[in-house]
Amino acid sequence: MRIDRSLPVWIGAALALAFLMALPLGWLAWVSVSREGGGTTLAHYRAVLGDPALSKALWNTLVLAFWVGLVSIAIGAPLAWLTARTDLPGKGLLRALVMASFVTPPFLGAFAWVMLAGPNAGLLNTLWRAWTGAERGLVNIFTMPGLVFVVAIYTFPYVYIMIANTLALIASDLEEAAAIHGAGRLTVALTVTFPMVLPAVVSGFILAVLQALALFGSPAILALPAGFHTITTQIWSFFQYPPKVEQAAAFSLPLLLATALLLLVQKRLLGRRGYAAVGGKGGQRRTIPLGLWRWPALAACLLVMACAIFLPYGILAKAAFSRAWAQPLTWSNTTLANFTFTFFEYGATRAAIVNTLELGLLTASVGAVLVALLAYVSNRRLILGHQVVSFLALAPIVIPGVVLAVALFIAYTRPPFVLYGTLAILFVAYLTKEMPTGYAQSDATFRGIPPDLEDAGRILGAGRLRILRDVTAPLARSGIIAAWCFIFIGVIRELSASIILFTPNTKVMSVVIFDLKEEGQFGAIAVLGLVMLALTFATVAVMQGLLGRDVLGARE
Repeated sequence: MRIDRSLPVWIGAALALAFLMALPLGWLAWVSVSREGGGTTLAHYRAVLGDPALSKALWNTLVLAFWVGLVSIAIGAPLAWLTARTDLPGKGLLRALVMASFVTPPFLGAFAWVMLAGPNAGLLNTLWRAWTGAERGLVNIFTMPGLVFVVAIYTFPYVYIMIANTLALIASDLEEAAAIHGAGRLTVALTVTFPMVLPAVVSGFILAVLQALALFGSPAILALPAGFHTITTQIWSFFQYPPKVEQAAAFSLPLLLATALLLLVQKRLLGRRGYAAVGGKGGQRRTIPLGLWRWPALAACLLVMACAIFLPYGILAKAAFSRAWAQPLTWSNTTLANFTFTFFEYGATRAAIVNTLELGLLTASVGAVLVALLAYVSNRRLILGHQVVSFLALAPIVIPGVVLAVALFIAYTRPPFVLYGTLAILFVAYLTKEMPTGYAQSDATFRGIPPDLEDAGRILGAGRLRILRDVTAPLARSGIIAAWCFIFIGVIRELSASIILFTPNTKVMSVVIFDLKEEGQFGAIAVLGLVMLALTFATVAVMQGLLGRDVLGARE
């Protein structure tokens, strides 16, 4: 019997995946119930769940997540319908702007909205007082509604993607039949189209809720100055001196269980989505004319994009070149000093940029290879338990960044793997956190490659590793490149895990931006934010150039 020499590679990849997941989560569960001096106890859970302040943080998180989900649907669903089914002008531009909102780090958007809608010096409030003579500003971003607004304008793309891609699969026959029988466009949309995309709407709502539950940056920037906590900011506060690791672990596990449950519900709903296309006789999708409503609809879409892209990017650019960001950008207020300070005077910047790029390139390269191997193992069923491999590769999606950071902090600050204080612990965090995105892309790629050519190679005597290198990998090239780019973008914009795991020698760009906020250096924040956006959009441009497709998956 011939032994498959590739088997150690597949088993090694699967074991590496299990190690990445099992070690930190096992330590997290143990520390949450461990007693000093030995034994187990539920005292840590009683302490965190019985604390009124922590209960309030939990309630704030639920309120935030629920309203973010609703607002994301209110924005994403109409926008998806307009760009997927109607003759709305500028649909390509709107998709590009939604993509820009999707890849914009939410914490950077929150910084921008502090400069736009801060109660005192915010640009919008300054203009309002100047135009109306009012003593008070128009809006105050340091409130729960302000936090919901900022989180939602960077979360609605999840809803948009789900619904737009579903609408692209649904034929127009049923809608046309309803129109022939006298139903108006709004009636058709509400009684025919909406029921068919309802699973995607609910799934998008759950994804938006999951994002809001796991988010750290925006609540830290907007909620803490307003005087209230969410779960993620409360977990972060446990690591302020003196650290309360056991309570952090006990407070993290309920959040982990909640996100896992929500994702399970979302997966069940998504699995039933196929019924929406039943009845599409010819599979044709016809454009719905909006008539006179074309331009009001476009104006509404551009208003959303103004809140997510134009205004935040504009204020960041203005602040980067201003001596005083709150003052008008006159010639006398224009300067390059912010760039000089950021890159040459502020000590942490250059090291943080190097660390970020080093971690991004390393994580993306190792991650792309690892998820490609795992997806290949799962799709070709090469080892016993390949279903478990697929489950573990996608499992980190339910782990909020701060929870993962707590688990890694516990696991890697004690023998035999002492990684805390090195870039290695950030690498492990990023690799684990970004794995689901890369795996999903690779899995879809290998599903689209029929195994016939591989079987032919095997018949001709080639080993599976050689076939993977010479036959399958070239066919999967575009998917592997996309996985690499998605992982790289995720690393560039990551804050939730970094804020707990960094040390003075291992800061990354997102942490430096957060530090600069504490120091009130908004000009430097704007400069670094623009650099981060430039890196992100350069990666997206390269990806779209190499792959020749819309990253959001939307089609005309």
